[in-house]
Amino acid sequence: MSARTAILNVVGLTPRLLGENTPRLNALVAQGGLLRVKPVLPALTCTAQSTYLTGLPPSGHGAVANGWFDRELAEHHFWKQSNHVVHGKKLWERARELRPGFTCAKLFWWYNMYSSADWSITPRPMYPSDGRKFFDVYSHPASIRDDIKKELGDFPFPSFWGPIAGLPSSEWIAGSARWTEERHRPDLSLVYLPHLDYNLQRLGPDDPKLAEDVRAIDRVTGDLIDFYAKQGVRSVVLSEYGITKVTRSIALNRIFREKGWIAIREEMGRELLDCGASAAFAIADHQIAHVYVRDPALRPKVRAVLENIEGVASVLEGETIRAAGLDHGRSGDLVVFSAEDAWFTYYYWIDDNRAPDFARCVDIHRKYGYDPVELFVDPALAAPKLRIGLKLVKKKLGFRMLMDVIPLDPSLVKGSHGTCPADSSEWPVLIGTGNGTEPIAATAVHDRLLKSLLA
Repeated sequence: MSARTAILNVVGLTPRLLGENTPRLNALVAQGGLLRVKPVLPALTCTAQSTYLTGLPPSGHGAVANGWFDRELAEHHFWKQSNHVVHGKKLWERARELRPGFTCAKLFWWYNMYSSADWSITPRPMYPSDGRKFFDVYSHPASIRDDIKKELGDFPFPSFWGPIAGLPSSEWIAGSARWTEERHRPDLSLVYLPHLDYNLQRLGPDDPKLAEDVRAIDRVTGDLIDFYAKQGVRSVVLSEYGITKVTRSIALNRIFREKGWIAIREEMGRELLDCGASAAFAIADHQIAHVYVRDPALRPKVRAVLENIEGVASVLEGETIRAAGLDHGRSGDLVVFSAEDAWFTYYYWIDDNRAPDFARCVDIHRKYGYDPVELFVDPALAAPKLRIGLKLVKKKLGFRMLMDVIPLDPSLVKGSHGTCPADSSEWPVLIGTGNGTEPIAATAVHDRLLKSLLA
């Protein structure tokens, strides 16, 4: 009988971070070996996880970034949840073919809803029709949601993303992994531990304060490894990307606006980007941007502008998009990568007073790109804790309110990811499936994991 396995996704973990602050992870390295993983491009959550679970590049599984523009609907989509988005057989599906009856628990890995996993839990707020928002989780089977909250309490959603994102969310997810193992004993547990992601972006990888975060995730991961070992479960640690220091941001849509390519729709004194009416626009995502150009005749001009922007490292089109494994209908007509020390904002307005109301909120779905500035409270706000507290009281009393406390200052962000760092010590890792002198490709992780599951 093959050993049951837990794959612990320690987000942002790199060889560089392993050392004196990671004694528990070091022990797993000594026991099971370490491999450096050359990241898939783009090196983003949804893309990396989809590649690990299918063995396919983005051209095969379709997760070309965390978000994209749907040309038929003329709408942008970010952080979708349906597993049907990801094409190709998943790791646990392949394992079932080779070993009938194989079971899987998917705990907070992305594209979690409506998958073929036996048990799953994922963040999913509730949105009543009066405009309010309530933090919650979605589970399969549905009964898990109420059962697990009786024992662990509500999922600490604000610590999963936003200005107070931190350790409690990873601790709760680790608790959900223990809860699931004790009741269901899956053959495979996929566990997502995001704690390092937050301050690596807020502070950057060189900040000495990051040592505390590394020690904390080492403790959470180590405790989980020890728990699984007592259950006869082998642990494998995997990460998605490394986060590099950044010193500048690039607002592609503001540059396109200067060229007259962006269409702006004014609503209630605010400016909205009208993607469907724009000649060219960018969906920004960390260090990659998918650029959609309505008229093919305009592409040479757009490309020429992009290639002359300081901080843009490469512009892909046609054959180079195919060579990068990004040839998919969701990809942009042009795909742009930044230099390691830069990242792309979605900003398109010129006057901050005209920015959309959601710009100053944690709103991961409506923005036209990923916004790491959501990790900060606006430093210009007077008495921010009091301001937030009053808004929460208003919400609790049933009134509508806007939690507009996020700054519009991209210089606050000190770390990003998406491209392939030149230094392999900043690449993701695979711990527990053996050693190797050479890095492995992200697309090779799937087969290595499958072999480990069935060994």
